[in-house]
Amino acid sequence: MPKRVLTGTVVSDKPEKTVVVRVERRVKHPLYGKIIRLSKKYHAHDEGNVYRLGEQVRIEECAPLSKKKNWTVLERLGAARPADIEIIETAEAETPKAAANRVEVEAKAEKADKAVKAEATAKPAKEEKPAKAEKPAKADKKTEKTATTAKDKPAKAAKSKPVKA
Repeated sequence: MPKRVLTGTVVSDKPEKTVVVRVERRVKHPLYGKIIRLSKKYHAHDEGNVYRLGEQVRIEECAPLSKKKNWTVLERLGAARPADIEIIETAEAETPKAAANRVEVEAKAEKADKAVKAEATAKPAKEEKPAKAEKPAKADKKTEKTATTAKDKPAKAAKSKPVKA
């Protein structure tokens, strides 16, 4: 019977003479029909500790070498890709409080700069026309009605419920 050969990525090289290889496969979901990625990790024998994290390797099935190791590494297919993580260096002496204060000050300065630019580019305001005088007769009637209704109505006495003994 032929030995199975799989291709995967090294996800750990910490054990001595062993690498952990993640093999991904794509399958169609039985109910929804969407193509999904499934992965499985295999422990493979690496005699010279040659293979490193992130490398693409081909592994082959073999007789059990230990409890978990049933695979050996055949060859390297691709080198490890550089990390996509950007490292931002900050001043070591700066405390978290000082960093927060610095960020706040920078934000306020940016807002002030934007406000100054907005005022400089804004069009001059239109001259306002004087407001028309209101008719005094109608205004007086409305105020009298509200004043009289509020004062003339007597306050309702609060009803007290009999206390059960």
